Amino acid sequence: MGADGEPIAQEVYDPQSGRWALRVRNGLGWREVQTVIAPIERPYLVGLGRKGDRLVFATHQDERPVWREVDLATGAVGEAIPLRDDQDAIRDAQDGTLVGHRALVGDEDRYVFFDDRDSAMWRSVTRAYPGQRVSLRSWSADRRKIVVLVDSPEEGPAYALVNLDAGKATWLGGVYQGLTPDDIAPRKPIRFKAADGLELSGYLTLPRGRDGRNLPLVVLAHGGPASRDDPGFDWWSQALASRGYAVLQVNFRGSDGLGEALLKAGYGEWGRKMQTDLSDGVRHLVGQGVVDPKRVCIVGASYGGYAALAGATHDRGVYRCAGSVAGVADLRRQVSHSRRQSGSQATTRYWNRFIGAEDLGDPVMAAYSPAQHARNAEIPILLVHGKDDTVVPLDQSQVMADALKRAGKPYEMVVMPGEDHWLTRGETRLQMLTAVVTFLEKHNPPN
Repeated sequence: MGADGEPIAQEVYDPQSGRWALRVRNGLGWREVQTVIAPIERPYLVGLGRKGDRLVFATHQDERPVWREVDLATGAVGEAIPLRDDQDAIRDAQDGTLVGHRALVGDEDRYVFFDDRDSAMWRSVTRAYPGQRVSLRSWSADRRKIVVLVDSPEEGPAYALVNLDAGKATWLGGVYQGLTPDDIAPRKPIRFKAADGLELSGYLTLPRGRDGRNLPLVVLAHGGPASRDDPGFDWWSQALASRGYAVLQVNFRGSDGLGEALLKAGYGEWGRKMQTDLSDGVRHLVGQGVVDPKRVCIVGASYGGYAALAGATHDRGVYRCAGSVAGVADLRRQVSHSRRQSGSQATTRYWNRFIGAEDLGDPVMAAYSPAQHARNAEIPILLVHGKDDTVVPLDQSQVMADALKRAGKPYEMVVMPGEDHWLTRGETRLQMLTAVVTFLEKHNPPN
């Protein structure tokens, strides 16, 4: 939409051919100004450009993500603007034009503004919160009143209203009501090398009041896999640390937002080096004396749930229990489901890129499906799943439960009525945490 609320551009994508087109308003019709064949990394419209008569879209150039600016009148495309991982647009509050961009680079939030006055404004805001992660959430049209999210390592995340004219900031409230500094465990970034020498990073949360030696550990694997853990407050790791566990989160190969090299290192490594990156992190902490190698469990959701199940069936000997939340257990079944849901071959291509399979009949699908190897499980397994999950359907956990039952292996299953893939509802999130913590305390007591 333009500043007047009228449509000025549209994007059209054919999921079968992978053809993407950008169209701009041309009288009563539309004129095509850009086309790209992109079966997986399809371009997308970012929005208005630096002026109201321009548009910005994201695409790839020489296999690198870039932004391109298009003149609405002529269709001319400007020079490529290099795009950082997870780069997001910053817009004018009134007319929606692009005034800057932001990205998480490693562990650092970087804000870039096109106007020097905006840059100076943002520096004055962040200086007020040293050592804390500050995110722009909203601002007035004149940029003099700004709502920010301040994520403090000691106090957790809270919203503040900064009034530059008055030279003061007012707290609006915490994201998690009732959270106190005594509830927050210290979390720090870590780096280590995988067995093949690949540099990896992640985060280690240590329980408060413990000396950081010979601790029980929970490996908490993120979803995706093309996602990442970031340096902000993490409710799940904090919940586990509050019960006495150290928590390791690894940005394993295949993670996104940390550079193309790390992402592409995960291609074809689903269930293989993507999995052993997690256990290499365990070995790193064991070597430092931080954790007890006999008291390690693995937990995760979505792809992380798959990693938990694979830890029990494929990467054995590392963990003493595994908890899967909405995890994938049968790869062929999941890829088929995803393709039906999206109606797109691009979905299959995405999965196959990481799994390393040519098609649904590829033997790799069965080779790295935990449900096909339930007989190998030597540790207790917890399965937690939302009944209304449409991303990874409930039957993924049911298939795993049936396979474990046939193999005579110990497992527990919790089905959460009315819940989706993202644990959107607070009461269900609490139900999941309670089930996971109860399971961990039973099979891997923290004391």
